[in-house]
Amino acid sequence: MENILITGGAGFIGSNIVEAMLARGYRVFVIDDMSSGRRENLEEMGSNPRMSFIRGSILDRALLRELIRSNGISLVCHQAARPSVAKSVKDPIGTTEVNITGTVTLFHVAAECGCRRIVFASSSSVYGDTPELPKREDMSFSPQSPYAVSKAAKELYGDVFSRLYGIEVIGLRYFNVYGRRQDPGSDYAAVIPKFISRALAGEPLPIEGDGLQTRDFSYIDDVVEANISALTREDLSGGVFNIACGSRINVLDLAKLILSITGSRSPIAWLPPRPGDVRDSLADIGSARKHLGFEPAYDIRSGLAETVRWYLLSGTAGQRRKATVAG
Repeated sequence: MENILITGGAGFIGSNIVEAMLARGYRVFVIDDMSSGRRENLEEMGSNPRMSFIRGSILDRALLRELIRSNGISLVCHQAARPSVAKSVKDPIGTTEVNITGTVTLFHVAAECGCRRIVFASSSSVYGDTPELPKREDMSFSPQSPYAVSKAAKELYGDVFSRLYGIEVIGLRYFNVYGRRQDPGSDYAAVIPKFISRALAGEPLPIEGDGLQTRDFSYIDDVVEANISALTREDLSGGVFNIACGSRINVLDLAKLILSITGSRSPIAWLPPRPGDVRDSLADIGSARKHLGFEPAYDIRSGLAETVRWYLLSGTAGQRRKATVAG
C-alpha cells in the first residue's frame, strides 16, 4: 500500500479524503497551515496510527522535500488553497501566492522526489460566465476573479508537469461541494452551510441578487470517491475532469428546499449581487464517467438531507436540537 500526502487535510474536503484513505488502509500524511483548516475535522482520525499531522505550509519547500523523501510518499492529493472568490477579490496577492506559487512548489518537489501521481483540486470557476451549458472540459478558460485565475493556472502547470517532469498530474474541477465538516461560521461560508445554519437557528437566509442564479452542487461523498478513483486507477496518466452532480438548481429554490428539509420558517433576506460571481453553472460529467468510473450517488435532496443530519448531530450549526429531517 502506497503512502499518501494530503495537503489541506484539516479542511472540509481534505479531512473527508483523509478519513476515506485511512479506511482503505493507506498511510496518510497531512500537511495544513491551519489558515482555514480546523483540528476538530481530524479528531475522529487522530488516534489512528497510520495518520501523521504536520502543521506547515506548501510554500515551505524544505519541509515538503523532507516530508516526501523521508516517508517514501508516492501519491499526493492536493487540496490546500486559499478558498473563496470574495476573499480573492479583496486580496489577489495572497490568493496568488498560496494557490499558484504554493502549487508549483508542491508539483516541483513531488516530481523531484519521485512521486508517482498528484491529484489536485481545481474549480468550475475556470469556465467563468459564458452562456453555453453544460460546461465541458474542452471549453476555453474565462475566469471572472483572481481565485478562478489561480485555478486555471494550476491546471496549466499540471499539464506542463505531466509532460515535462515525468509525474502524472490529474485535476478535478469541483462544482460547489457541500456536506459534513463544511464550516458555516466563516465570513466566506458557502451558500449551503450558511443556509442550513441560519434555517436551524430561525434566522433569515441571505440571497445575493435575484436568487435565479444556478449551481451544480456536489455532495462530499461523491467528491471523495472521485479523488480516490483519480488517485488509484491504473489506466490514468493525466487530464482534468468535471466533478459534479450533473444537474442544477437556482439559489432561491435551494433555499426553499433547505427550509422544507429543516422544517424552518426562516424568511429570505435579499442582498446586492456579489462581484465576480458566475450566473449559471452546470457540468457535463461524461468524461469523468468514462475515465474515472465516476457516478454521483446523491442528488441535491438526498445530499442536503444527509448534510442537515450531520449538522444536527454534530452541533456545528449551533446548539443541538431535535428536528425531523425529511429524506
